[in-house]
Amino acid sequence: MATRRTPPVVLVHDADAVHADLVAALEAADPSSRPGLQEALSVVERHRASTDEQRTARWVRRTLRDAGADPERDHVHAVRTLREAVPGLGLIAANDLVKSAGRDRP
Repeated sequence: MATRRTPPVVLVHDADAVHADLVAALEAADPSSRPGLQEALSVVERHRASTDEQRTARWVRRTLRDAGADPERDHVHAVRTLREAVPGLGLIAANDLVKSAGRDRP
């Protein structure tokens, strides 16, 4: 449940289903298709290994980047950008997301 400190964000990821589909496709693939499917499979495996916190941080950074919001230069604008992207996101939760995404840079 969302509170002032907890964002109303639900992460939905289908990495397990995509992984299974890629494995099946790889098993049935002709040799010319295998390298591309193997690369796709490795990408999905990296995403499967991510924690929800890492996925959230990537989403925050991508949302801010797409909006042209730089939290280093204008933290307030970054918080506002997230609150506009997620209706119902509280000020404290948005602030915490911006701060934690900056700390968790890859």
